[in-house]
Amino acid sequence: MRVRMTVNGRGVTEDIEPRLLLVHLLRDRLGLTGTHIGCETSYCGACTVLVDGLAVKSCAMLALQAEGADLLTIEGLATDELHPLQKSFSVCHALQCGFCTPGMILSSVALLAHNADPTDGEIRRAIDGNLCRCTGYHNIVRAVEVAAAEMRAETSQLFGSMTPPITAGGDSVTTTAEGG
Repeated sequence: MRVRMTVNGRGVTEDIEPRLLLVHLLRDRLGLTGTHIGCETSYCGACTVLVDGLAVKSCAMLALQAEGADLLTIEGLATDELHPLQKSFSVCHALQCGFCTPGMILSSVALLAHNADPTDGEIRRAIDGNLCRCTGYHNIVRAVEVAAAEMRAETSQLFGSMTPPITAGGDSVTTTAEGG
């Protein structure tokens, strides 16, 4: 069977067996080995990738289920420089062996895409499906907090004192920092 998807911004078409798991497509066919295989039961989260912006355990998803989807793996996260989460995991010592790191980071990316200022509890819930046997999670939570703050600061610098347009009832109303 043929499957088409976008992986890290690149269109991919592959002829596959219907039973092929997404994790094996990514690792074995596309060479994206940052997606780790840990438990193969969807328990550990080492295989977490983003599918249409949602954190998904790729060992529990058939590649055919990703037909037409937009996938992001750890390899596609950084562009010219490391993503703020990648930087903060290093600075905050949120990794030791690194095996869980890609899944932890991608689960955190999904969280921060929907919640720019998560609480400690919200971060812990977002990474709940990812196991780490080395760090004890404190530094991982701290790294997500640091990255979130950096990302909020970047957004603030980008927009300065502008307030984004407010849309109510289909009409676009623009306000300014001065309230006008």
